[in-house]
Amino acid sequence: MLKKNKVPVDSYEKVPNKVPVDSYEEVPNKEPMDSYEEPASATSLHLLHLDTLSSAMSPLLRSPLAGSGPDLCYPLLLNTSCRLVLRPRFTASLLYILTFSLALLTVLLNLLLIVSIAHFRQLHTPTNLVLLSLAGSDLLIGLVVMPLAVQYYISSCWLLGPWLCSAFYLLSYALTSVSVASILLISLDRYLAVCQPLRYASEVTMGRVQLAVGLCWSCAVVYNGSLVVVNTREPPGRTSCRGECVVVVDGPSVVVDLLVTFLAPISTVVALYLQVFGAALSQTRKMRSSVGAAAGGTAARRSELKAALRLGVVVVVFLLCYFPSIGFMGQEDVSVNSAAWFWSAWLLYFNSCLNPLMYALLYPWFRRTIRLIVTLQILKPNSSRDTVLH
Repeated sequence: MLKKNKVPVDSYEKVPNKVPVDSYEEVPNKEPMDSYEEPASATSLHLLHLDTLSSAMSPLLRSPLAGSGPDLCYPLLLNTSCRLVLRPRFTASLLYILTFSLALLTVLLNLLLIVSIAHFRQLHTPTNLVLLSLAGSDLLIGLVVMPLAVQYYISSCWLLGPWLCSAFYLLSYALTSVSVASILLISLDRYLAVCQPLRYASEVTMGRVQLAVGLCWSCAVVYNGSLVVVNTREPPGRTSCRGECVVVVDGPSVVVDLLVTFLAPISTVVALYLQVFGAALSQTRKMRSSVGAAAGGTAARRSELKAALRLGVVVVVFLLCYFPSIGFMGQEDVSVNSAAWFWSAWLLYFNSCLNPLMYALLYPWFRRTIRLIVTLQILKPNSSRDTVLH
């Protein structure tokens, strides 16, 4: 039995190990035990990525209604992020419901006015063309400016970046300037119609009014664009944070802006309408005292006077809504996040909803066109030739 073993027992015991026990214990691990957990938790990178995305979206998901979590617009940017305002659930919900309902009503009413003037040929007049320009600016205010303003005010976080912040202020300022210019054109139109009726038909044409409206929109965009570009910078005296949307207007820009967007046009509007109302009173007295006046001429004058008085109501309401926002023109740090600025701006935005409501109350033709639009009668052939003025 022993001879059959190829390796004797003694020699077998003396065969050396390829790796001694001592050296085996000293072989270092390629990865220490402390660092072993890092590659083993490979899913932690994926979880970290998800956490980054969720933290970036957190102000949209939690901002006004949440009651827990870090109170920062960007929780991962502890040193540069703005603080998140956590408003009570009832207050935030009420603000959302009221403001978005007002924005929706503004869009619908102005869209009805735009469709009415654009569709019915009988309404294609120089005066209604200016009303169309005013309705277009009011529509954009309700569609874009109102939702963004209320979202930023409630959450106090601007998540759309600095470029869209500048675009927001540009659109807001430009549309307000277009509204002021449209009110100025309406006042000038009524002044010529009432105070200089013989020159009105020859000087106020569709081509000239279209040119004036186009210049109003172009100048508003260029002027306010340069104003925003020049004054979009870090507020003086403090460091801005991520999630803030601020335009700093100071120095000569305040004086120029106050003169261009308020003093000059509003003073002109008031002066023109004072003359319009004075002429209206004198013409009314003449029509009452003149016995042999022609019936056609008397009816035409009364129609012009009624139109002037109706548009005068529109101008007065606009001025009342515009005045509270004047106090913020001289402030250096203008932010939508300011409560006083927010409510004064929303009073001005509210005028965009009041304009078509006043048209519905003051103009019978607008009520007729609304009925035709809602009942889809404008889809009939040749509906644009329907008579809406009586």
